[in-house]
Amino acid sequence: MASAHPVWDLATRLFHWSLVVCFALAWWSAKFERYDIHEVTGQVMIVLLVTRFFWGFLGSVHSRFSDFVVGPASVLAYLRGQPSPTPGHNPLGGWSVLALLCLLLLQAISGLINSDDILFSGPLYYAAEPQLRDLMGVVHQWTFDILLGLIALHILTIMYYQFRLKKQLIQPMLVGTATDREGHKAPVSALKAVLVAIVIALLLWQGLELAPQPQPLW
Repeated sequence: MASAHPVWDLATRLFHWSLVVCFALAWWSAKFERYDIHEVTGQVMIVLLVTRFFWGFLGSVHSRFSDFVVGPASVLAYLRGQPSPTPGHNPLGGWSVLALLCLLLLQAISGLINSDDILFSGPLYYAAEPQLRDLMGVVHQWTFDILLGLIALHILTIMYYQFRLKKQLIQPMLVGTATDREGHKAPVSALKAVLVAIVIALLLWQGLELAPQPQPLW
């Protein structure tokens, strides 16, 4: 018997769990004022997130936005009890995932222009006007608070589906498939995602290198 196609390809699974680790590390490093780690973690998150957005067009069928970002009619139909048309994200979950991705990217980018007003300044802090610096400081804080709520809701929803409704959501994100969830098509090679990530990382590194450097504090 032929092997089942994964719902989530290897690249998507690696992205998901890498982002989980990076978000936790970013929170820890900010809390304990390890801004050297915080800065690097934020830049890694930018590479991951931009790669995921490209993967939404280049990746395997269920990783593409066209598979799970649907119109209001499809969302309402799902809420009224119609089954999800895809084994990937359901119509409501698709929009929540897109919101999380956008907010995480906004959080990471705003950190590039952020400062603790004492010893640490983001790599683009001196490239921005004072008004933009102030705005990004507010955005960085508020976005984090919103993300905490959305992530908590995301986890609770997964637990509800997994243990209350008995729909296997965790297994496909760990191993690709589950007994009741299989992909419709063969996955795209994860090597393509790696190449995209390398290009994005190089462009980000080059852009930050060209940015004005912080002035000496003494």
